[in-house]
Formats: sequence, structure tokens, C-alpha cells
Amino acid sequence: MSTFMANAGNVDRKWYVVDAAGLPLGRVASQVASILRGKHKPTFTPHVDTGDHVIVINCDKIVLTANKLDQKVYKRYSGYVNGLKTTPYRVIMEKKPEFAVYEAVRGMLPKNSLGRATIKKLRVYRGSEHKHEAQKPEALAIRV
Repeated sequence: MSTFMANAGNVDRKWYVVDAAGLPLGRVASQVASILRGKHKPTFTPHVDTGDHVIVINCDKIVLTANKLDQKVYKRYSGYVNGLKTTPYRVIMEKKPEFAVYEAVRGMLPKNSLGRATIKKLRVYRGSEHKHEAQKPEALAIRV
């Protein structure tokens, strides 16, 4: 019996919706990254994008445990001397909670062309409404 190797032609993709209200950011991000990558499928192939589409709703109600709201910072560097900008997660969660979830998931994906293709299947929304009802997404329970 030969080993099954998936390719772009025989991958069937499903849509999942995750309600992140009251859940820790890291737990949601790690399980969403696993679904995006396709590791939950028996046909997982490391060099092929076999993952599913994921919609994360209520990301404004996601929690960071302990003192991470004040101690954890997002850093970006302009490339110039003294160009490091830091923003605490309290400010990010107030202004752009979608960005915090997106960056947490993106950091858990491969840093190559496969990761860049995989992150395009993630949709993050602040409220409980999303515009992907036509795809008939299934509810996905996050294990805490």
C-alpha cells in the first residue's frame, strides 16, 4: 500500500466559525493555526496547503491572561536608526482586536510561501456578524 500524498487537486476545504468570546488569545490562535494548516485531517501533507477556512468572531471579547495586557508589547521596526516602535496590547485590543488575533495566528504558521498562502484563509471580525453565511460555516468548539 502506498502513502497518500495530497495535492491541490484533491483537497476538499470546509468553513469553520470560531466564537472567541471569553477565550484566551493563545489557545484560540494555536487551534485556529492548526485548522488553517490542515493538521486535523488524516490527509495532512506538510508541503501542501490542506487546511480549511476559519472565521473568528467576537475577537473584541478575547482575553489575555495574567498581566499580559500591560506587559506584552507589539514591536515594529521602521528600518531607520532608533526606529523601534512598541505598543502595549491594551492599546491594540482597544483599537484593533482583529489585528491582535491575526498576528497571533500568523506567528504560529510557517514563515514561507506555504504560510503566506495559509493565512489568506483566515477571516477575523470584531462583532458576532460576518459576511460568509453563503459558505455555510460549521461551529468549531475551542478546547481550553
